[in-house]
This record gives sequence, C-alpha cells and structure tokens, in this order.
Amino acid sequence: MAERAVEEIDAGGYAPAARRVPSPNADERPAGSRIELVVIHAISLPPGEFGGDAIERLFTNTLPPDRHPYFEAIAGLRVSAHFLIRRDGALVQFVSCLLRAWHAGVSCWNGRDRCNDFSIGIELEGCDDRPFEAAQYERLGAVLAGLRRRYPVTGVVGHSDIAPGRKTDPGPCFDWHRVPGALPSRGVPG
Repeated sequence: MAERAVEEIDAGGYAPAARRVPSPNADERPAGSRIELVVIHAISLPPGEFGGDAIERLFTNTLPPDRHPYFEAIAGLRVSAHFLIRRDGALVQFVSCLLRAWHAGVSCWNGRDRCNDFSIGIELEGCDDRPFEAAQYERLGAVLAGLRRRYPVTGVVGHSDIAPGRKTDPGPCFDWHRVPGALPSRGVPG
C-alpha cells in the first residue's frame, strides 16, 4: 500500500511548500481556541471561470471592480481562507493556521457558533456544477494529513454544512469519498 502524502505544517502555521500570498483579512484567534475543524470551500472568479489572479486579488483586497461585472458586487468584501488549492493542485497560503482567517462567515458546527474561531478554511478552485480535479483531491488529502498531525482536528466539513441555506460549496460535484477520513468526521450541521 502506498504511503499517503503529507503536506507539512510548520510551528508557525505555514505549509513550507505553499506559495505565500499574505492576506490582511485575518486576526488573532480568541484566547484558548484550538484548531478542531477544517472547512472545505469552492471558489471561482468570475463564477465558473478558472485560472487568473482574481481569487488572490479578492483575498488581498486588490480586486478591480471594473474588470468584470461580477467583481463590482464583491470588490468590497473582506474575506480570506488559509489555503487555496488550484485546479492543477498548486497550493497557495494566505493566512497562518495560527490566525483566524475570515472564511466561514455566520456559521455553526455541532452547536458552536463562529467557526472561524476554531477552524482552518481551504478553498478549492471550483464551482457547484463541475467536477474537481484529481490533483486537487491529492493535494487536499496531503494538507489534511498535515493539519491532523499538527492540530487536534476532529471534523472536516463543507461550507454548506456549517452555513446551510446560505452556502452551497463545495457543492454536489465534490466527491467526499475521495477525501481520506472526511466522511466519518463531517459532524452534524448546526
């Protein structure tokens, strides 16, 4: 049996193999918070289009609103995730895992509100109506393995699990069976 890849997470909360693009959309976690949850998201900008720098620009507050009609509505958002996994499996890190990235919004998991306080957000470049790439699942599995080695992660959920009715990502095309250990630990929404 092949050994599963592990994306190492260092003591500073960074994956050394990731390309770093610092986001200002993060802050300190509340005192005593433990990283227990990983939230899987999906994003494409403009919607349904892949590649380019729009996701990075959104997470760094530099998205030009005049570049696409959709950008006008979202250019003022102040959001980020810890990681982005591109279609080809490339890993980008915006925020140290030790900090609270602003990815979940209004959210609840197993009766606990404010999921940003105790979670890591991983964005996959994708959308609700197209399958994700094998390279993305491979990288996601490696990142999850690294996070589990470094932190007491007990749940891996979709954004839709912690914000039902408000969010749909990672969407119906996301194959939870391809994510090692995710199905038994997805938790109970709300």
